[in-house]
Amino acid sequence: MGTEEMEAVIIAGVLRRAGADVTLASVEDGLEVEASCGSRIVADTHIASCADQMFDLVALPGGMPGSVRLRDSDILQRITVRQAEEKRLYGAICAAPAVVLMPWGLHRRKKITCHPSFIGDLPAFRAVESNVQVSGELTTSRGPGTAFQFALSFVEQMFGPRAAEDMNRILMAQTHDDLERSAEVNELEWSVDRNPDVLIPIANGSEEMEIIILVDILRRAKINVVLASVEKSPTILGSQRIQIVADKSIMSASDSIYDLIILPGGPAGAERLHRSRILKKLLKQQMQAGRMYGGVCSALKVLQQQGLLEDKTVTAHHAVASELTCQVIDQPKVVIDGNLITGKGLGTVVDFALAIIRKFVGHGRAKAVANGIVFEYPKS
Repeated sequence: MGTEEMEAVIIAGVLRRAGADVTLASVEDGLEVEASCGSRIVADTHIASCADQMFDLVALPGGMPGSVRLRDSDILQRITVRQAEEKRLYGAICAAPAVVLMPWGLHRRKKITCHPSFIGDLPAFRAVESNVQVSGELTTSRGPGTAFQFALSFVEQMFGPRAAEDMNRILMAQTHDDLERSAEVNELEWSVDRNPDVLIPIANGSEEMEIIILVDILRRAKINVVLASVEKSPTILGSQRIQIVADKSIMSASDSIYDLIILPGGPAGAERLHRSRILKKLLKQQMQAGRMYGGVCSALKVLQQQGLLEDKTVTAHHAVASELTCQVIDQPKVVIDGNLITGKGLGTVVDFALAIIRKFVGHGRAKAVANGIVFEYPKS
């Protein structure tokens, strides 16, 4: 409970994409865990079932009070101490290096980093401010905004540099730093006189990293986010086999009006979103009312199939761009065209979410959120 959801899901999602057999383990009594920004994630198993297993890596996400609850798990402590003693890989991000590893004595003789809010708790002669710090078997990192780098470091350590480079290209996490952050055409003011309401429909096969990044970052800006399942069950199984529990069914969510509807990617999930008659109706009403809508990666195909990209300018993942009939510009990570916002791919969703915050509540709030997650963002 209280684990930082971006960190947990990005670590698991990236490592599963790389071919690792990842176990998400709950230290709580139940498998369903409410994370620090309100997302509900279902773990694969209880920590007790992992006690006698051998792992090539034990990785601890941060978040509060999640880090404290990890620290207080005797079973997790035994697993992680054994991991260190047997010279196998272990790591922690955000608050976890200071809150979890230090009380367990697993920071000794190591260079470590953590979230800026906790850096003062680290021994001064051992603390560093790098986004990722590898010190022997221990790897540490700073926050949600460095979680992709943290996960890719593990890919490199376990699978080799070539695998990490390949994964980086797939994710578009770091190799596209030369891209323009965002571009806007047909500029339209998005501001509302209250906290904005955002709907994110989700389905089996939706890309869980995109879902969780959007929810986490938007809620940090006090934007009201509703996750709505188009499936019969509120729990969906994402593209990397992570279970996420929606806030509502799409039927229940359809009773409300939203300032913005965002479709996450994931090819199988996008296809299932396209089949939802209720979602089709909601999107049609959204466009007709002139309210905002958008999507990331393969979700753009859904928007096109429903006629929502006509005469629009977008950005898109290269695997999707060739199937679109509207104007596609390649350089920006995010493109805003009037009431439409589109994102290039998984590794650009942080920029996509921050662009939404900037449009609704201003650059200052977006910058503050970026600082909080330790993500580099322009001052103006």
